Amino acid sequence: MGIDGGPRTAVVIGAGVVGLSTAWFLQERGVDVTVVDRDGVAAGASWGNAGWLSPGLAIPLNEPGILRYGLRSLLDRSAPLHVPATPDVGLWSFLTRFAMNCTWKSWGRAVQANLPFNEECLEAFDVLTANGVEAPTVEAPIMAAFESPRQAVGLLHELQRINRSGLEIQYTAFEGDEVGRQAPQLSSRARAGIRLDGQRYVDPGQFTQSLARSVTARGGTIRSGFRVTEVRSGSGGHTVLSSEGDSVGADVVVLATGAWLNGLGKEWGVRVPVRAGRGYSFTVPTEQPVPGPIYLPAVRVACTPYQGKLRVAGTMEFRDADAPLYQRRVDAIIASARPLLDGVSWEERTDTWVGPRPVTPDGRPLVGATHAPGRYVAGGHGMWGLTHGPITGRMLAEQITTGKQPAALRDFVPTR
Repeated sequence: MGIDGGPRTAVVIGAGVVGLSTAWFLQERGVDVTVVDRDGVAAGASWGNAGWLSPGLAIPLNEPGILRYGLRSLLDRSAPLHVPATPDVGLWSFLTRFAMNCTWKSWGRAVQANLPFNEECLEAFDVLTANGVEAPTVEAPIMAAFESPRQAVGLLHELQRINRSGLEIQYTAFEGDEVGRQAPQLSSRARAGIRLDGQRYVDPGQFTQSLARSVTARGGTIRSGFRVTEVRSGSGGHTVLSSEGDSVGADVVVLATGAWLNGLGKEWGVRVPVRAGRGYSFTVPTEQPVPGPIYLPAVRVACTPYQGKLRVAGTMEFRDADAPLYQRRVDAIIASARPLLDGVSWEERTDTWVGPRPVTPDGRPLVGATHAPGRYVAGGHGMWGLTHGPITGRMLAEQITTGKQPAALRDFVPTR
């Protein structure tokens, strides 16, 4: 330990945006960091997501209306939320807890808990990009489109609830031909829209890779192919062991393994289950440049400008984190998005991807100390790991180095 009692060294398990952000902000506080990952930088959900930095839409998944999608998913394999038939008792137990939290009371608590993260998340990105992370964040509104004004009512009510909670979201509603003028990719079937201002987007893979380069440039070490099997503790600190017999020691250990968090976390007192809500994405060319993100809430599809093309992302599939890609889910995204989008070359798609997003049953992530001294957790952000990754790292680094829990983390205790 350091002279002031704080840690001098740390091992972060997980090289996604959450783990690397934690490593970066620990370095800011004078801690020497080693990051280990079973695959490599941005190998999980940090690469193929939509890339939105969207505090205006970082809404907990457990809103009451999601149950309707859940029930539908049991009968319709093409539904935006899909639960495959499975004998997995753990999954059904998780979904039962999730359903019990799909109330306005529980959802409202999650909104309030996430409020500080939403208020400060863009600032945390600015700190990174001003200090060595060479990946731009692009300011652009998000245009949500619907086939009718009636379909837009649900999102309007949700935005009103969020504004009443204390997070101010600037938005404007449109109808008729004005909707198509907001984004040339929207078809004539889009007759209602809501534009959310004050949002941003990034190339998520590029950003995470640049963040990793910044960590190493500042003296950190990143080790790929390091599959952690055990963490041992003793008077000299902690030793992280790999399946190949390698080891690395440190004063503290941070677990940031996304949908795989429970593997080690259970041994540390993490009782909240984290399940893989898998998302799919691919890239397609467009006839015209894409001015900004497009959201199709009715079918749960998010579209983002990406390397001169359009990245299309969608679905929430509760399946094993390491299961293979199911082409039927990609086809379902295309079938649901095609009617609302024009000038998109669906047959020329590339970069087809599936990745596991770590979902908790109560809409709140797991960030903070565990029952095991010197061991911390950062994960369970659901669909908003990119948006909330840097602010998570900054707040957790503060707790680790000072021994004091930031007020913003009180509702995110991993052992709750």
